Amino acid sequence: MNFSGISRQSFIGTLLRLPLALIPKSAQVPILQGVLRGRWWIAGSSTHGCWLGSYEFDKQQQLISHVQRDNVFYDIGAHVGFYTLLAAHLVGQQGHVYSFEPLPQNLQFLRKHIAMNHFSNITVFDAAVGKEGGVGHFKIAHSTSMGSLDSHGELSVAIVAIDELIAQGKLLPPTVLKIDVEGAEYMVLQGAMQTLKIHKPLIFLATHGHEVHAQCLELLRQLGYELKSLDNRSIENTDELFAQFPST
Repeated sequence: MNFSGISRQSFIGTLLRLPLALIPKSAQVPILQGVLRGRWWIAGSSTHGCWLGSYEFDKQQQLISHVQRDNVFYDIGAHVGFYTLLAAHLVGQQGHVYSFEPLPQNLQFLRKHIAMNHFSNITVFDAAVGKEGGVGHFKIAHSTSMGSLDSHGELSVAIVAIDELIAQGKLLPPTVLKIDVEGAEYMVLQGAMQTLKIHKPLIFLATHGHEVHAQCLELLRQLGYELKSLDNRSIENTDELFAQFPST
């Protein structure tokens, strides 16, 4: 059931959320539904929808339908690890997940979630992903899910580029990319151009801002990707995209 889809503004939505405030933030709770049912989650690490199993419900279902055993999955902008855990379960021991996250607070929860659930097919990179490797600045937002690379950011972070890491032998080539980086999406794609051309991974892309969205559309279309909206909006107006090369 999509609990997260019940509006907070409705009476039922308000009523259902009242007991959640009583759960200690440090509590380790079982995920209640979906393919991660029975796995463990730290209640205060993110929205309660994660352990309720309804976080980004429609996107979850799309991802589940496309990620297969033995795939290599990149979680770019992993936050505290919901999609990292989901992908690690889906790809199995024959597959692998590379998880990229620059914010220390998020990394602590990410590593705890991996350890709590005994996954051994995940590699974590303490870094943001961009056009080229180096060091940059990260702006911390009021929510740990909304920080972003910013020249005026107060936190110094490592930046990596996908093409460079693959060329260095530090990554297996991807089968699936999930990118959600609060406005740096175009830079991530620019730093992965050779990877996209050669390996043609599936891409789940969340964009932030009209200009970045348009840039990403143009780049992916030039590479030959077919684009699909993950909601009911048009390709130009959505901010959740699925991209894949045409079947041959």
